[in-house]
Amino acid sequence: MHVAKNTVVTLDYSVTDVDGDLVDAGQEPLVYLHGGYDDIFPLIEEAVHGKTVGQSVIVKMQPDDAFGEYDAALVQVEPRGQFPDELQVGMQFEGVPEGADDDDDEEDVLIYRVTEIAEDKVVLDGNHPLAGMALVFTCTVTDVRPATADEIRHGHMHDDECDDDD
Repeated sequence: MHVAKNTVVTLDYSVTDVDGDLVDAGQEPLVYLHGGYDDIFPLIEEAVHGKTVGQSVIVKMQPDDAFGEYDAALVQVEPRGQFPDELQVGMQFEGVPEGADDDDDEEDVLIYRVTEIAEDKVVLDGNHPLAGMALVFTCTVTDVRPATADEIRHGHMHDDECDDDD
């Protein structure tokens, strides 16, 4: 079976930077609904379209094709007192970027990572950890199956964790 619209595709993959340094070893296979459902980067979906089990592709992506350019405006410095005592670099918090609308729009909510802790200040970064990086995505198609009607209706593949019941 070929990778086509409305198939569920399983990929074994790895991601490196342009120098060949490993960024993501792809410990777990990537499984997604193929066909423009935004489950995977469009360049990767385009590259695997028409492939069959066992075929591989290498996709070179610029930051705009992957996690976007690094945006210094998404870095915030906040008072240390606003955070729990057990704060560590790498912890994550939800937040709204400065200057965002106050209408509780969920699209404005970002995940901020703690990148630095000083005595009275905490530095938070709302950029994806791979923002600003050109990446090389290498993958092999390991399975292709027709999507179920539910998967197509919901716009994503289903597994035991899906709680959509509409």
